[in-house]
Amino acid sequence: MRRLAMLPMIQRERKVVFASSLGTAFEWYDFYLFGALAPIMSRHFFSGFSDSTAFIFALMAFAVGFAVRPLGGVLFGCLGDLVGRKHTFLVTILIMGLSTFIIGVLPSYATVGVAAPII
Repeated sequence: MRRLAMLPMIQRERKVVFASSLGTAFEWYDFYLFGALAPIMSRHFFSGFSDSTAFIFALMAFAVGFAVRPLGGVLFGCLGDLVGRKHTFLVTILIMGLSTFIIGVLPSYATVGVAAPII
């Protein structure tokens, strides 16, 4: 009798593993971009403060993303069970992409003042 762990993965299982890995890679790349650009973000969005305070505020905004991650996992996990994982995956990728794009087109502190970090 063969053990279940010894059975090869079927094509559908490979596809699920690939899609899950791809989603995780996109998510971590998005976090990497924000973390790598934190010094630049701090100068553009928190320039009313000293350099070190502005950098700490940018890192705090970065930390909020990690704090909210479990809530997104629960929300989109339930949504994936109801609607389907494929559609939920596409929605989450779209949300991440749009969020990153919107951060790129936000006005800086020099343009709108204290409203920049609030936005």
